[in-house]
Amino acid sequence: MRLGRIASPDGVAFVAIDGDGDSAQAREIAEHPFGTPTFTGRSWPVSDVRLLAPILASKVVCIGKNYAAHAAEMGGVAPEDPVIFIKPNTSIIGPRVPIVRPPSSDRVDFEGELAIVIGRPCKDVAASAAASVILGYTVANDVTARDQQKADGQWTRGKGYDTFCPLGPWIETEIDPSDLEIRTELDGVVQQRSRTSLMLHDVGAIVEWISAIMTLLPGDVILTGTPEGIGPMTAGQEVSVTVEGIGTLLNPVVDRS
Repeated sequence: MRLGRIASPDGVAFVAIDGDGDSAQAREIAEHPFGTPTFTGRSWPVSDVRLLAPILASKVVCIGKNYAAHAAEMGGVAPEDPVIFIKPNTSIIGPRVPIVRPPSSDRVDFEGELAIVIGRPCKDVAASAAASVILGYTVANDVTARDQQKADGQWTRGKGYDTFCPLGPWIETEIDPSDLEIRTELDGVVQQRSRTSLMLHDVGAIVEWISAIMTLLPGDVILTGTPEGIGPMTAGQEVSVTVEGIGTLLNPVVDRS
């Protein structure tokens, strides 16, 4: 099932998205998408609504340096254990919403990633049981003010700006995340292309590691790390991240005036 969140003439709602292309329909979910959703009976053509970020997260937990080639391009070695950091939920935006470059940064980078969406409250989850607490998967862009990340020696400012966590276009609940292609394009030119099978710590290991530290809540999002090929974006460009079997997340880039 594909789960999304939309703005329609009737307001904001969670939906299940059926079909593809011009025939796709958004069926309104009565309350929330967790567990077994119930439906109101209302629906809209997807072409007539606006897709929002598919989930409202209490927190966004991210994995750094989870691809050896990316760790190498950043001038380091791959860590033995997962490295985690948090982006504020105010950084989340949906498809086609502009990524806003702050005037205090001279370099804002794209980082295409697979994202996990948690489906129920959980703590101390074994890797083998991770699938039981996951609602599904979506596409993410871990936007980063690279100069500030390097200057600060830690990552909160450089990764925490409003608009620095695009998510979407929806959540796919029925997919095996172990070997999916991730592709990032800037103005239609491929910048990143890799596969989730190259992650140093897979989905199960990531959920086990994070849930040993903090309780995860329904809707929490985990960014699983970016492959090599990260690079800067400038105002007027468009960046898209595609994860095989899920979809494409596209956002324009603007400068904050």
